Amino acid sequence: MSRPALEVADIFRDHGPAWRQVHASHVGLDQLKVMLAIERCRTAALGGHVARCEDCAYTTIAYNSCRNRHCPKCQGAAAKQWLAAREADLLPVPYYHVVFTLPAAIADIAYQNKSVVYDLLFKVSAETMLTIAADPKHLGVRIGITSVLHTWGSAMTHHPHVHMIVPGGGISIDGERWLSCRLGFFLSVRVLSRLFRRLFLQKLIAAHQAGRLSFFGDHAPLTACRAFTAYLRPLRKVEWVVYAKRPFGGPEAVLAYLSRYTHRVAIANSRLIAVNERGVTFKWKDYRIEGRDRYKPMTLATDEFIRRFLIHVLPKGLHRIRHYGLFAKGACADNIARARELLTVAKSEAQSTTADDPSKPTCPCCGGRMIIIEVFERGATPRHQPTAPASAIRIDTS
Repeated sequence: MSRPALEVADIFRDHGPAWRQVHASHVGLDQLKVMLAIERCRTAALGGHVARCEDCAYTTIAYNSCRNRHCPKCQGAAAKQWLAAREADLLPVPYYHVVFTLPAAIADIAYQNKSVVYDLLFKVSAETMLTIAADPKHLGVRIGITSVLHTWGSAMTHHPHVHMIVPGGGISIDGERWLSCRLGFFLSVRVLSRLFRRLFLQKLIAAHQAGRLSFFGDHAPLTACRAFTAYLRPLRKVEWVVYAKRPFGGPEAVLAYLSRYTHRVAIANSRLIAVNERGVTFKWKDYRIEGRDRYKPMTLATDEFIRRFLIHVLPKGLHRIRHYGLFAKGACADNIARARELLTVAKSEAQSTTADDPSKPTCPCCGGRMIIIEVFERGATPRHQPTAPASAIRIDTS
């Protein structure tokens, strides 16, 4: 894959030092670490190795990745590894995509309390799904859920929401049957929305009473219980957005979707268009418009672009991919085996295909095996330099 003409790393390297100097008093340590990791990713600063083809002697230099979960360049490989593990867990049933979104007023609270509110978003949305699915009036089953947290909109504004991938059915409460949902319909979004709203507000108030929430700036008065209660009161009367998309076409479509969503960051390098004295121009999607016209260019001042990117740095230790119900860790393997048994899936059909091992690269010139002939430390210059036919010499930064 060719390197994009413009990367977030380029913007950080060119404008990051000045931005950090201006905002030194209120930029977090986690954000500084992310900036530094992205700036150094796949450069000599992190070291690397030299690989040579056994057949044609093509030689290339590969610099180490930062492996930071917010780095646009590092998420492709991480997604492939994660998907390879998930592929074996897929069931031969339709899968549904459900999205739980926090109202803007709650998103404002989340902005100042990311660890607490993001955790609540995960847990409450999962509890909502598990509760309604287990209700005999709806499905009366135990379901499995894979949840992925996104905190951004297409323009990199703060927009916390959870994407869920859910099989269209589950194991009956007595564990004796697999019960499928109606064709094209999983669960009522209105019912999900109202339970989600009630449970979330209950748990948010409990977190406030326990002193787990902090407020600053215009929201400082919300520290008082009465002010906080008044702030939440209008939210009890509005509909909270829960969105269910039509089922995927099959397991392959589920994997294709997951590959786009699980390890996504606030903006991909492929969306960047230009950076100049006016700022950073990138592609964004206007969801209010249908068709091709919804894809538009947007230009932000460089300082604002960096600020928007960094507001999506997750708190340390917060997992952005979680599994619930049948897919919860510990019992996942047993639950999937039982589901397959109930679905009468032959073992041979359930096994995943073995993907190519990305750790064993091949020569781009002749397809031969590449072997590592040198490993160099951070900041060092490799002794071996690229040696290949003129048409093939390159430094590998992909």
